[in-house]
Amino acid sequence: MALENVCTNRLLKIDLGDARVQEERIDPDTVRDWLLGSGLAARIFYEAIDPARDPLDPASPLLVLTGLLTGTCAPAASRSTWCARSPLTGIWGESNVGGYWGAHLRFAGFDGLVVTGRADAPVYLWIHDGEAEIRDASHLWGQDTFAAHDQLRKETNRNAHVACIGPAGENGVRLAGVMTGGQAHNRTAGRCGMGALMGAKNLKAIVVHGRERPSYADDARFRAVVRRLNRYVRARSEGLYLAGTAGGVPATERFGDLPLKNWQEGSWPVGAQAISGQAMRQTIWTHNTHCFACPIQCGQAIEITDGPYAGTRGEGPEYETLAGFGGNLLIDDLHAVSAMNQLCNRLGLDTISISSAIAFATEALERGLLLPREAGLPLQWGAPGPALQLIEQIARREGLGDLLADGVRAAAARLGPEAESFAVHAKGLEVAYHDPRAFVDMALNYATAARGGCHLESLSYWHAYGVNWPGWHDERGDRFASDETSVRLVIDLQDFLATYNPLGLCKFIVKGGMDPERTAELVSAAMGWEWTAADLMRAGERIFNLKRLINLRLGVTAADDVLPQRLLAEPRPSGTAAGNLPDLAGMLPRYYELRGWDAQGRPGADKLRELGIT
Repeated sequence: MALENVCTNRLLKIDLGDARVQEERIDPDTVRDWLLGSGLAARIFYEAIDPARDPLDPASPLLVLTGLLTGTCAPAASRSTWCARSPLTGIWGESNVGGYWGAHLRFAGFDGLVVTGRADAPVYLWIHDGEAEIRDASHLWGQDTFAAHDQLRKETNRNAHVACIGPAGENGVRLAGVMTGGQAHNRTAGRCGMGALMGAKNLKAIVVHGRERPSYADDARFRAVVRRLNRYVRARSEGLYLAGTAGGVPATERFGDLPLKNWQEGSWPVGAQAISGQAMRQTIWTHNTHCFACPIQCGQAIEITDGPYAGTRGEGPEYETLAGFGGNLLIDDLHAVSAMNQLCNRLGLDTISISSAIAFATEALERGLLLPREAGLPLQWGAPGPALQLIEQIARREGLGDLLADGVRAAAARLGPEAESFAVHAKGLEVAYHDPRAFVDMALNYATAARGGCHLESLSYWHAYGVNWPGWHDERGDRFASDETSVRLVIDLQDFLATYNPLGLCKFIVKGGMDPERTAELVSAAMGWEWTAADLMRAGERIFNLKRLINLRLGVTAADDVLPQRLLAEPRPSGTAAGNLPDLAGMLPRYYELRGWDAQGRPGADKLRELGIT
């Protein structure tokens, strides 16, 4: 059975407090303005925003939407976006995940859902074939995500796809994510604490299955465009296929981009090679995995058969996980880092924020801000055993884990001003693992990104690594220059990539050469809109500005567009980025000006009229 068009134009509204499920139609004109995914989610959130409402209040909505092209045969059209006021940061929260779950929500007959309220007892949602049920999940509460995934498939459909939380989300850990795919193909909506929001609603899981498939404005044209773009992306993505994102670890170390010892050190070549994707491929790799409709297949499945971590298997660690538990903790044991990755996936934790929290605690203990008896664990750089124990403690809010369970910013506030000097976060979100001292444009991105310390809102460091888009940012700039070229690059990439979660497309195809023109061609062929690259970029600018308005309503000011002291005032001591610091104070005024924002970082009335934001 086929849908009437690419999307269903159907939205589920679910109040768990009243056990009420309603269906609402999505206006096609609204879709054209905001797309789906985080674009439509931001519009819905903006219209009902209440700054006085706590993120974990039962009335706080969780908005889960597929992208416009999710579930189509477009390259890597697999994504769903999970949005809310972040329990971790208190501002706009957005977490995006691939795999198969998003496609099957669409196949079940819906473009998304808005969940409010709190169930009296644990529940899960079973969405299938145009229907939605609220079912008891008391027997699942306390189970890890792998066990819950397998049990839910037995109860619903063996081919169903499960998004669930683990003990971390149940315990209100603000670093908790939402896990999909089970052990075999685990994918995570990890950032901003969406797992904590599900836990606060007593919502263990959302299970989806359906048989409907999208149709297209011009089927033959769309499929021809997809075939051509798949070949193009695949030809430029061989490295991702061979070693996944983990293959980038040695290069980031060479560029001075890999965080080391809570962002304190400058070089670690032997360690970086030991935990790299290349080492993984030669030792514990078993096969590649891929998300729905993906031409790249970057997933790297692993299995450890001997030693203290024997039995660890499933999805291998990605770059960010290796950078966090490896480089930032100076752990050069690939088996240990793989075990940490699997433990976080089982418990339902964001590996970026968790590894950052452990690095922060290790330095606090080293400085004497935590006493050994308070820490309760012999945390040391390069020691995986205590780190593994601390992951468990954070998920269960036990011991030192309770201090860290609300994030680095909250932990530093409890330990005092000295601790805040080495708490590496932006707007409360632990900074992703690409160093703005190695690529100064990333300083500007982290400071202005809608959800805080997120690398994915511009990915501008790719350009300095040699990724280019002929005819659009095709010349590599100076990675150390805090100049207008860097400012314009960040703005252009923020606007462009602001369309990718709303479209449901994986951003790795941008690394594979997808630019605004090719992306607009893909949208036009699917929808019959005949968009140009300029139309696409305008949509991205509109979405990016709306998220800024949301954050302003939630209390963000220009004073919050900052980075931690360590990244602005403490240069790396060695390596190819040694001695360099970004001039964020010099870049921000020009950024505001080019965006049409005032000196306080607020979009001006002329800009809002131009973008059609009311």
